Order: sequence, then C-alpha cells, then structure tokens
Amino acid sequence: MHVHLVGNGRQGSGCWLRVRGWWHKPLANFMLGHIGLGHTELQAEDFDRIYVEHLLKQVRESSLSKLVLLAQDWVYDENGKKMEGAGSFYVPNEYVLKLAREHEEFLPAVSIHPGRPDALDELERCLEGGAVMLKLLPNCHNVNGNDKRYTKFWERMAQAELPFLAHTGGEHTVPVVNEAYSDPRTLQLPLECGVKVIAAHCATKSGLGDPEYFHIFCEMLEKHPNLYGDSSALATLNRCANLTKCMRPGLAERVFHGSDFPVPIFGHRLKLRGELKRDDFSRCQAIRNVIERDYQIKRALGFQDEHFTQVWKVLRPVGK
Repeated sequence: MHVHLVGNGRQGSGCWLRVRGWWHKPLANFMLGHIGLGHTELQAEDFDRIYVEHLLKQVRESSLSKLVLLAQDWVYDENGKKMEGAGSFYVPNEYVLKLAREHEEFLPAVSIHPGRPDALDELERCLEGGAVMLKLLPNCHNVNGNDKRYTKFWERMAQAELPFLAHTGGEHTVPVVNEAYSDPRTLQLPLECGVKVIAAHCATKSGLGDPEYFHIFCEMLEKHPNLYGDSSALATLNRCANLTKCMRPGLAERVFHGSDFPVPIFGHRLKLRGELKRDDFSRCQAIRNVIERDYQIKRALGFQDEHFTQVWKVLRPVGK
C-alpha cells in the first residue's frame, strides 16, 4: 500500500524527475540498481514504460497481488502558489489513474496539496476517477495539516472515505521544505475532521540527527481510532529499530504493510539486532525481487497474514 511511481515524462506521461546534489544523484542510481534497473535507463526515452513494466513483473512474481501506486504533487507555498524549482519529482494524478485502469495490479493513490487553488476541484475529479487513497509528504510538500484553511478539504475527504497516507518522521531521499511537518502531531486537524490517516513509516527517524516521533505516534493511536501506520521502509538499515514493535497487541491491528519501493530493503541490521535469524537473513537477502524480499523479511520476523491484508478496511472501495 505504499509503492512509488517515477518517470522522466519523455513519452508524454507528464512526469518529471530532477536528481540534483551530491547525495541524491548517487542515491537515485543506487536505488535503480537495487531494484534491478541500470542507472543509464533513467535517461532513456522510454524510461516510464521500463519502470512500469519492471514494477508489474515484480508484483506478478511476488506473494502480493496488488499495489497502491502513488502520485506525487508539486510543492506549494503557504498561500497556494506553486514553488518553482522545489521538489525532486512529479507524478500526475491522471497518469496513476490511467495505469490503474490498464493494470489490475495497481490501485491509484492521488496526491493533492490542500493549499492549491483548485484543490477541491481536483479532489472531486480524482474521486470520480477511482482514487483509493491520497498521499502527501507534509515536510516535503510544505503541508501543515493543522492549517484551518484546509478544513473543507479534510472534511470532503472524510465524507468520501478517502484515506490520507501522510509521510511522518525524517526524510532524506526527497528534499525537505519544512522539517517541522515531520511531526505526526501536524495531522491533528484531518484526524478531528474524521479522515482515516495512515502515518507512513510510523513516524520513525530516518537519519541519525532526526527527532524520534515513534512514541508520539503510539500515544496518538490511543486518542484517535481513525489513525493507523504503515511499515514502509521499516525493513531498512536506518528505520528498522521499531519494526518488530509493530507486532505488539494494540499496534499490530493498526499498522499496515507498506514497501516504499524503490527504497532499498536490507536485513543486515535486523540480523545484528538478533531479530532476524541467520538462515532467514541469508534466504531473504538472496531474493532479487525487492517487493518479495520485503514481504519475506517481515514474514520471517513474525508478521501475520493480517498485516498484509488489513489495509482493505481503510482503502476507499474502487468505484465508490
């Protein structure tokens, strides 16, 4: 329920990709190699097709049957004006909706900054198009969820039963605009409006210097029955410290499986922590399919069937 789509837009998808800086360019090349694509393919005229076909192959050869595919909106300022030059990639809602119509393996998650002048109109269009979820990275998209100006947007989402997948915790693969919006407490207003909110990564830290919000997320679960989390990118070197805690009673029922593909998945730190047995580590690391590797690592740790299926109780029904 958390898989990224990227593209360079050279064949009309509307996507764009800006890989800049000493850190993001080698990281992008590493991620492509990790999922089985070469870094030269990023500049290919048909990269968008290559990526989609590779993703379809990965899911069809995995233990999973469907993926929630994520759009990615532009970055806007506090007054709803597009911030030119901000952000590292863009994936139009229509492109994700189109791919979902063409491939039964894909479920479409749209991305709409609530400060956009046309936010409510775009929301209606996406609901009509079959969106099952809305995704934003508040710290990267510059979204303070508690801004009262967004109340009507959250209320319409709640009415439409469209869940909100919101990045929480640190972020180092996409440029951060406002670090304060990494805090899950900035999601208080949509929760109060009745939106089913999924805190991506369960508000865990990504870098050594990031604040740890996992305990805040756990406290918020007790107050908000419409708050959930996901395990996306938790089977990684930097976020895995809280992964097995997500199996505890009271948490297990509220945390859904997520991948964060194409983010690299490694079991090394889990093995060093004694949480992943040596044989399971060797078996999982030998799996080239990254979506399947993530699934098998979590299975080896003890995650049950429900972790991989219970997101259905939150997703907006297709065609509703």
